[in-house]
Amino acid sequence: MRAPRAGMAPAMPPAAALLVVDMLNPYDHEDADVLADHAAAIVEPLAQLIERAREDDAVEVIYVNDNMGDFAATRHDLVRRALDGRRPELIAPLVPADDLPFLQKIRHSVFYGTALDHLLRQRELETVILTGQVTEQCILYSALDAYVRHYDVCVVRDAVAPIDPQLGEAALEMMARNMRAQVVAAGSCLDDLRAARRAGAG
Repeated sequence: MRAPRAGMAPAMPPAAALLVVDMLNPYDHEDADVLADHAAAIVEPLAQLIERAREDDAVEVIYVNDNMGDFAATRHDLVRRALDGRRPELIAPLVPADDLPFLQKIRHSVFYGTALDHLLRQRELETVILTGQVTEQCILYSALDAYVRHYDVCVVRDAVAPIDPQLGEAALEMMARNMRAQVVAAGSCLDDLRAARRAGAG
């Protein structure tokens, strides 16, 4: 938990986790070229969102990344492999700071086989904000797993990347309709979160 800034009243406990999913990718797999082209469009808004979230006492930034089948890999191994991969320009703006939580996953959902649920409950985080890739795969399944665990779900439309744009749009609609997810823009999602917290506190 962050300490309150000097001269400020103690902040309420963080209310949300901004999850950065699978953005450390060497892009050497099937469909990698198509995915990388779509991921290129989300790098800037996602990097800006992470920066704003780092300054917001109501949000914790958590990276969750596939270990690519290497169970001996460290976070720094995964960062280095991505930077040494085919699209390093997509990785460099999103390299996680050393003080941020970093969890490795092995399947589609950020919850499957990870300590994420424990971490969220330990830090009293009630909302998950999903960003990253792939919209119709890991983001969709992570949203479902969050929903069945009774978390509020938010998906940042311009900070998630699909392989198939049509399936990506269908996944966003499914998350909104079936998982009660808020589908928001990167530029406004933290303002929306603060407004909701103020309304709830009132």
